[in-house]
Amino acid sequence: MSKRHPVIAVTGSSGAGTSTVKRAFEHIFHRESIKPVIIEGDSYHRYNRVEMKAAMKKAAEAGNNHFSHFGPEANLFDKIEETFRAYGESGTGKKRYYLHSDEEAAEHNSRLGSALKAGEFTPWEDIPEGTDLLFYEGLHGGVRDGEIDAGRFVDLLIGVVPIVNLEWIQKIHRDKAERGYAPEATVETILRRMPDYVRYITPQFSHTDINFQRVPLVDTSNPFIARDIPTPDESLVIIRFKDPAKFNVDFSYLLAMLQGSFMSRRNDLVVPGGKMGFAMEIILGPIIDRMLAERD
Repeated sequence: MSKRHPVIAVTGSSGAGTSTVKRAFEHIFHRESIKPVIIEGDSYHRYNRVEMKAAMKKAAEAGNNHFSHFGPEANLFDKIEETFRAYGESGTGKKRYYLHSDEEAAEHNSRLGSALKAGEFTPWEDIPEGTDLLFYEGLHGGVRDGEIDAGRFVDLLIGVVPIVNLEWIQKIHRDKAERGYAPEATVETILRRMPDYVRYITPQFSHTDINFQRVPLVDTSNPFIARDIPTPDESLVIIRFKDPAKFNVDFSYLLAMLQGSFMSRRNDLVVPGGKMGFAMEIILGPIIDRMLAERD
């Protein structure tokens, strides 16, 4: 961990809603004129899109029907840890991009003078000098596997953890809307990933500094037939602080600022779902300000 070069990681499963936290951080960075280096978890996959399909097929032929993006075989866990360590020590390191779409490919091809396609990676390049902090958003910000422990080099580790039925509903609807996947195909993906989900995704949330868990207030008992995603106003968000004293959390202030909020345990704050983004900003903004002030 580093005071001079802070590392912040947001970790959550596919469909968990980590993009909501990312937007909250973007607002904080813009408001406070903070210059982050942003690292996307997908850039640490071991295989590009074509290679991953081939690797999955090969694994299935060998009797492994659970090969997934959640596990170590398909990721570079050591490079995640190394990136966090190197940045914390010196504010430098390497990064690359996974190109999710043709639009992203065109943007980076223009920058690099390359001819990369969607589903491929850009080459590794140096993290630019002069950044204020590293911000990671992806699946494995706090991953542990054998001697690898990425979270030990993170100064602020945040989990985004909707209850699992809601997570599945969000994934099914997102995959259909954004990627054109049939719900049946997404369910197959969920089943294939389950062993790695249990071993490598869920354990991270025991080590996070703060968890944001959205809980719907409507029936989600069968997520595979849900016609829509519960709205924020149909939800509550449980915000769990592992060690409130570590970040000087003022619960009285938060309760006053977040109308309708209450404490369910000594370190669990419950807020209306529609106030999740606001809650993130008033909780995380002061923490980041203190981090940057302590660099000097």
